[in-house]
Amino acid sequence: MSFNNLDQLYRQVIMDHYKKPRNKGKIEDGALTVDMNNPTCGDQIHLTMNVEDGIVTDAKFEGEGCSISMASASMMTQAIKGKDIDTAIKLSKIFSDMMQGNEYPDDLDLGDIEALQGVSKFPARIKCATLAWKAMEKGLKEEK
Repeated sequence: MSFNNLDQLYRQVIMDHYKKPRNKGKIEDGALTVDMNNPTCGDQIHLTMNVEDGIVTDAKFEGEGCSISMASASMMTQAIKGKDIDTAIKLSKIFSDMMQGNEYPDDLDLGDIEALQGVSKFPARIKCATLAWKAMEKGLKEEK
């Protein structure tokens, strides 16, 4: 697949998550809650997660922001469901490395998250992509 076709595919994946976000909403009743914002561009996230026996059993988000920020939140909530806290935090660190343009393990299938690789070429947008991930990491570290 040529670079242009791959770039177009990635844009389509991002727009799909932006227009039809997965796990949009809020978990009530005792959920772990984290609110964060990106003052640079105005992105805001309200992340709620259920953690039972060290496993993220559910994750939802509400917020406002650009397509990259909201698509990333959608992808992140999908990625962490069913993962233990340490694995979710490790995934956040891998994502952060990817946003810095660093390689990640070849045997790791990031699924739709790979569509955000191109953001690393736009330093001003990296904070948009990492906002939800930082919120998740903060919440899970506090939970731990």
